[in-house]
Amino acid sequence: MKDQKSELSFIISKLFFEMKKLIKLSKISTRAPKGASKEEYVERTLKLYEEIGYLQHILYAEKKHSVLIVFQGIDASGKDGATKNVFSKSSPQGIRVEAFKKPSEEEMNHDFLWRVHANAPEKGFIQVFNRSHYEDILVQRVHGWITEDRVKKRMAAINSFEELLQFDNNTVVLKFYMHISKDIQLKELKERLEDPAKNWKHNPGDWEERKLWDEYMAAYEYAINESNIPWFIVPVDQRWYRNYFIANVIVQELEKLNMSLPLLDKKTIQLEDHNE
Repeated sequence: MKDQKSELSFIISKLFFEMKKLIKLSKISTRAPKGASKEEYVERTLKLYEEIGYLQHILYAEKKHSVLIVFQGIDASGKDGATKNVFSKSSPQGIRVEAFKKPSEEEMNHDFLWRVHANAPEKGFIQVFNRSHYEDILVQRVHGWITEDRVKKRMAAINSFEELLQFDNNTVVLKFYMHISKDIQLKELKERLEDPAKNWKHNPGDWEERKLWDEYMAAYEYAINESNIPWFIVPVDQRWYRNYFIANVIVQELEKLNMSLPLLDKKTIQLEDHNE
């Protein structure tokens, strides 16, 4: 009887694990849908850029919400390009971008979220994270610089941090995993060597990190599947579709806020007229 219960418990645990592990990156395409017209999508994307600019203007004026956009992905997956293109029609006044690189000595002497929380968006602003707090359970985990127990505790802290932003500051948290194929990443890294206009992007370390591709994919799957706030998996092999995908999500999420430009009340207007 005990053996049967133990076996049943094992089966239930296994089924629960399989159900929970919803995202397997190797089973998700890195390309645009079959038959997608580049010309058509580019035209639609340009309109979305304009719409983002309009919605961002209202967000800035209303100052009731903030937006945190996370672009996370392996080297050459297009984080810089997405930032540059998607917000090309938005006012720089309401957009802030932070790129999280290797922590400084001061940052290393604090908890891993210290430098991140300082860059959380205030109401009215869109804050873009080019890489993010997830670096501390990706790079450090892949290289074995932290234990698995610390990974789990940091993941729990990340979930609490993001939910705090949502609850306490009306922050819309949009997380985009830049899903690139290994072949396209190789092509992009080679272009940085061969194209003079892209030489400045070359980093010898990117080639070393590429050798750990499978380890990174496993770490990303863990972060994605353990997140309470879901991720958007962006196919980025074709940059034109990447831009459309991200812009379309942002427009849809901003429209859900039902924002409007603040108006003066009638008493204020009447008072101003009387003073004249």
